[in-house]
Amino acid sequence: MKIKAAVLDHMGASLPYAQSKPLTVTQIDLAPPGRDEVLVKIVAAGLCHSDLSVINGDRPRPVPMALGHEAAGIVEALGEGVSDLQRGDHVVVVFVPSCGHCAPCAEGRPALCEPGAAANGAGTLLSGARRLSREGGPINHHLGCSVFAEYATVSRHSLVKIDPEVPLDEAALFGCAVLTGVGAVVNTAQVRVGASVAIIGLGGVGLAAVLGARAAGARQIIAIDRAGDKLEQALALGATHAVNASDPDALERIRTMSAGGVEYAFEFAGAIAALELAYRVTRRGGTTVTAGLPPSTASLLLPVVSLVAEERSLKGSYIGTCVPSRDIPHYMALYRQGRLPVDKLLTGRLPLEDINHGFDLLHEGKAIRQVVVF
Repeated sequence: MKIKAAVLDHMGASLPYAQSKPLTVTQIDLAPPGRDEVLVKIVAAGLCHSDLSVINGDRPRPVPMALGHEAAGIVEALGEGVSDLQRGDHVVVVFVPSCGHCAPCAEGRPALCEPGAAANGAGTLLSGARRLSREGGPINHHLGCSVFAEYATVSRHSLVKIDPEVPLDEAALFGCAVLTGVGAVVNTAQVRVGASVAIIGLGGVGLAAVLGARAAGARQIIAIDRAGDKLEQALALGATHAVNASDPDALERIRTMSAGGVEYAFEFAGAIAALELAYRVTRRGGTTVTAGLPPSTASLLLPVVSLVAEERSLKGSYIGTCVPSRDIPHYMALYRQGRLPVDKLLTGRLPLEDINHGFDLLHEGKAIRQVVVF
């Protein structure tokens, strides 16, 4: 079938993207679903820094590639072997398909699925197939999703069925921002009730972590960013304190207000300076969690003795150490109860034709979470 999609042919385009247009909105061909695959009509797809890092070349991917990895939609058709979904079901797309058989999957860690990671790196679906093409030439899939498009053929293992009462433009955020931010708090760090928390980097994922920390019962939530409007939004979402990271006294201010350091510090900025600050504001015996994705060449220097002498922990978190089929329904239940107001993260809706401008706004820090609506 013919579909309209946003395709990246070259990485590293100059800013502003509204002028250079790294994403070309064009008509391409989408093949029907193969075995264990599903055709989804995309209703809403979120703009994320992970997409931006492919556009600017920080995280290289094979091109041409149809971008987009955070979305919600409606099942349109089922491939052979898919018996637990039906046409009309509402679904959230998850950007790491889990095979269910590799060592991480068998250990209950599907976010680290090895075949899923290999397929994502190669630009294919979990099966190894590419269902996208243009004038006879293949187009790569972005993280098995490619959801900046009217329709997407994806692996059944990339989908979670959801409550149809949840608006799909808000449901889209659960596939990345909410899984990553809330999951880093409740799964990776396992923040306990009454804990002190610092959250550095207040994009969609960082602000989702603020919501997660509040839902987990943290007594102190210190929000840290360079943008004053994001600090204000964090306070509105439940942060107890806000500190501008550009303040030369930021480190001492955070240590003072947390009586020497927080128990859990989270870094979502994807910058080494932010991770260094997160480590330095973590108290003795505390845990520092990073879920930001800096360029692959970035390195961190640490006073290693502090890991031993202070019993410190430094942990990575990928997709919030999630089990999507478990976590997405749980987080949506909290959302419907008003305990996880994810809708407040949604700052803009735009047509697919305006997607390059949307990424300008994201790059400039003028948007939290925007969604393309179809």
